[in-house]
Amino acid sequence: MDTRGSVVYYPPKVWTDDFMQKQTSVYLGEKYSERAAKLKENVREMLENVKKASSDQLELIDVVQRLGLSYHFNREIQKILASLHTMMNNNVEQKIEDLCKTALQFRLLRQEGYQSPKPPPNKSNYIFKSFINEEGKFDMKLCGNTKGMLSLYEASYLTMEDEHILEMAKEFTTHHLKQTLKQAGIDQNMGEQVSHALEMPLHWRMKRLETRWFIDVYEKREDKNSTILELAKLDFNMLQAMHLNELKQLSRWHESVNLAERMDFARSRLVEGFLWSVGFSHEPQFEYCRKISTKSAELITVIDDICDIHATLHEVEIMADAVKRWDINALEELPNYTKICFLALFNYVNEVVYDILQEQGINVLPYIKKGWSDLCETYLVEAKWYNNGITPSLKEYLENALVSISGPLLILQAYISIANPIKMEDLQHLLTYPSIIRYPSLILRLTDDLGTSPDEMARGDTSKSIQCYMQETGRSEDDAHNMMREMVEATWKKMNKEILMDTHFCRDYIQTAMNLARISQCMYQYGDGYGRPDGVTKDRIKSLFFEPIPLA
Repeated sequence: MDTRGSVVYYPPKVWTDDFMQKQTSVYLGEKYSERAAKLKENVREMLENVKKASSDQLELIDVVQRLGLSYHFNREIQKILASLHTMMNNNVEQKIEDLCKTALQFRLLRQEGYQSPKPPPNKSNYIFKSFINEEGKFDMKLCGNTKGMLSLYEASYLTMEDEHILEMAKEFTTHHLKQTLKQAGIDQNMGEQVSHALEMPLHWRMKRLETRWFIDVYEKREDKNSTILELAKLDFNMLQAMHLNELKQLSRWHESVNLAERMDFARSRLVEGFLWSVGFSHEPQFEYCRKISTKSAELITVIDDICDIHATLHEVEIMADAVKRWDINALEELPNYTKICFLALFNYVNEVVYDILQEQGINVLPYIKKGWSDLCETYLVEAKWYNNGITPSLKEYLENALVSISGPLLILQAYISIANPIKMEDLQHLLTYPSIIRYPSLILRLTDDLGTSPDEMARGDTSKSIQCYMQETGRSEDDAHNMMREMVEATWKKMNKEILMDTHFCRDYIQTAMNLARISQCMYQYGDGYGRPDGVTKDRIKSLFFEPIPLA
């Protein structure tokens, strides 16, 4: 049989262009920008005047970051963290007995790429030594300190491979925080934070959605700072208004190319693609990254649907060859809708190449072409597996699938949109799929498979990691799911070591690459939030793009 399966109808798109064009926001007006500027100066003074190396200083930085405000104060925060790191290196023997402060300081430093101080001889795990008993285990007395336990729990998810103390901390805090939730007298606000953390740790969460959630949580706190809270709400609404304008522009582009609407089997997911791009890089200065990421997501989705569920093997071969040779004339044998799709791809890529050539004087066409060619080649491999009835080994599947999921292409294009100046040697390096590309893409692939595998198998798609593992090992589907989750956690440890600690690429690009893993876990947290976006995904989109936070 030379087809990928019968026609499959996805749920229709949730958001129409007409709806989006009617949406408005007042938060880009001068009145709000002037108020925000005044509030920012007040918060900047707080950061500069708070007592150095104190719990208050650490908690202020944490609150500013979790409220989504840190991009306004990067210079001040980095100065504080650099000073803290120097103090830790100079006082490695200092005994610290404040669990919350110790864990928070560790997390704030590590998530910014600061190496832990080298321990004294024969004193490994010294950072948390004050909390370990004579038996080498965490002291049970800590269990009554819910705030400290939560802080240690969040810190434990920045563990690297072979960090036994943090693995032990993760098990210890997870168990006892679950027990804490069963207690009758737990503070409601603290209980909400514990439940949220146990569902998914902070380090793994999409930043923009976490900001929206934390604003509500922070507002309920008795110790909240009204100035910071007002700025957080105002800044959220102002950035939301900026994102809305971008989305409206992209929607007009979507309507003009009109790709998915030409095919009754393809997904039309522009707004969900924009959600991906905001999860990827949400700050104002990364507008161009969001623009090309959203357009790429639209093109990838349609091409994936063509290759996965509609085109014959011969047609997929023609398409892969056309992209490899970058020759639109090679598509003459294909249906018109396919020609239009790939012409839209060529036009999009040429537009990006023109933008970068004009801005930086560099021709990035060979690198973007290679990224798209590699993607289409993996679609061809999957088509051959399907048509020949082959279920590959898990290793063979993942080597192909971490590319077919499109992560490498998106991270490569993010570099092109963020780096200034762009370095050719970096582009060459990225095409070899180093850690900064491989690991986030692997998490994207595994979380996608965990969330979408049942639906895709029902459509007649190629075997996914779940099925490959089951056939290879003879284990159950539940075992396969657990194995994939373990692989996700193991990959995070590798990212914490090899990407967070990277000193070659700029921090903005490092965070963007890490964010690919975060948005993937967000999108597939409750199933296929991309293919079937009318549930949780719809609510998240409303809260991020269409519903401002009341200021009063």
